[in-house]
Amino acid sequence: MPETQSQARVATRFPARPQLLGDVSGAFGDLGTLLPYVVPALVAGILSPTPVFAGFAAGYALVAVVYRVPIAVQPMKALGAAILAGGLASRDIAWAGAIIGAVLLLLSATPLLERAARLIPQSVVTGLQVGLGLGLALVGFAAIRADPLTGAAALAVLGLTFVVPRGPWALLVVLGGILLGGGAVAPVSVAAAPSLQAVILGGVVPQLPLTLMNAVIVAAAVARSFYGAAAHRVTERRLAATSGLLNLALVPFGAMPMCHGAGGIAAHHRFGARTALAPTAIALAAGAAALAGDEMVRLLAGIPSGVVGALLFWAAAELSFSRRLFDARPDCRPVIAAAAIGTVAAGATVGLLAGVAAEGVRAHVVRQARRKAERTDRRRQT
Repeated sequence: MPETQSQARVATRFPARPQLLGDVSGAFGDLGTLLPYVVPALVAGILSPTPVFAGFAAGYALVAVVYRVPIAVQPMKALGAAILAGGLASRDIAWAGAIIGAVLLLLSATPLLERAARLIPQSVVTGLQVGLGLGLALVGFAAIRADPLTGAAALAVLGLTFVVPRGPWALLVVLGGILLGGGAVAPVSVAAAPSLQAVILGGVVPQLPLTLMNAVIVAAAVARSFYGAAAHRVTERRLAATSGLLNLALVPFGAMPMCHGAGGIAAHHRFGARTALAPTAIALAAGAAALAGDEMVRLLAGIPSGVVGALLFWAAAELSFSRRLFDARPDCRPVIAAAAIGTVAAGATVGLLAGVAAEGVRAHVVRQARRKAERTDRRRQT
């Protein structure tokens, strides 16, 4: 008997048990990109746990309402690196987050982002996606090398997604990591108060291009490739708007600078997240962490680095090996390689420039080959 519209709505609101299990497990799949940036900053006292976890709770709640598919909310990487290096104190983080948030909101009010996304060739976007995935994989391997036994066990458990794709594997690995404990947190030096100019040059300028590429343009492409028609709400302008709102409204009050990273979207998808249940589940968990405060920091700080590395590795594989990569025409593969190598070597902005340059060369070669073929045809006809 065909399913009625009311039955379809009920099925969407109340997913079957395997789907519910996959969403809950996938909700925690992005901890590999969250923990290495958040926990050290909390342990060092640069940020406080309650506003940080409350910020992620608000971010994922916003995702559940606005996008209704598992879009990641994760720390901004360049700003996170500056924090871990001792380059930014809490006041500086607030300034940097507010400035980036304001810029993203301004850009979301114009059609520039969507025009830019249409102008960038798909081969270049695919190369950026591969490069970002390879960068995550390198970080994951480094974490696994520091704790190889735990890392190998976590990789094996997470690999069961190929046997039971929507099993609770990520959730089991995270809970097992908490029970094992004993993880080491890198020391962080507390920064002196730099000038606003230093905040802009050391935080905003490195972060903004990365956010626009990874958390807006590539993130929108990745979401559409994973979720198809269900991701019709995920647009470049909307991603910029929600990222901007979160940063402008929450970072000045102690939250960590946040964005919608493509790697996080891949991580959620890899471990089973498919519906709004996933961001709702992680929003509730982050809210509970905000209430737990320092006790939650102690638990998360104990997760072994091998667990974090394994989560990162599988998320990297999901991000890198997309359908667009395998469906690419042979003449587009050098363009993908150029963008990927540039991204791994020097970041997403360099990857974009390398990919666009390679695409220009490819287009020129194709035009020359076409003209040569046309001249040959004309000679044969005469």
